[in-house]
Amino acid sequence: MRVLVQRVTEAEVKINQSSYSKIQQGLLVFIGVEHEDEKKDADYLVQKITNLRIFEDVQKKMNLNINEVNGEIMVISQFTLHAKTKKGNRPSFINAAAPEKAIPLYNYFCEQLDSQLDPGLKTGEFGADMQVQLINDGPVTLLLDSKDKQ
Repeated sequence: MRVLVQRVTEAEVKINQSSYSKIQQGLLVFIGVEHEDEKKDADYLVQKITNLRIFEDVQKKMNLNINEVNGEIMVISQFTLHAKTKKGNRPSFINAAAPEKAIPLYNYFCEQLDSQLDPGLKTGEFGADMQVQLINDGPVTLLLDSKDKQ
């Protein structure tokens, strides 16, 4: 399981030109589920995301986590995080999980993450054609992988 975490001052996802969900200060998390992923991968990433100290304290050092700044999180499904680009110019998505595997793990990930937050989690819609707007704060962008533990 891979997630791309971006610290944002705001983010919004639109579906069919209509606002679907919106957050202010917090994290925008893009998640890609691989066919070999299990609940333990989601658990690892939830723990990592909620404890990441990437928000500034009063000394302007990245030292605070999402809950310490009362930040919000938005999760967007993105199978393209598992793209393979080694051969040719057209990405291969062979490692991305099929929807029947990915949807339950995506939902589990969201439920576990939501249980760790106040206020609650915002999401996009799995498999939908979404337009995501964001203002990356910093910019701070991290790629986390549950298999590599980095």
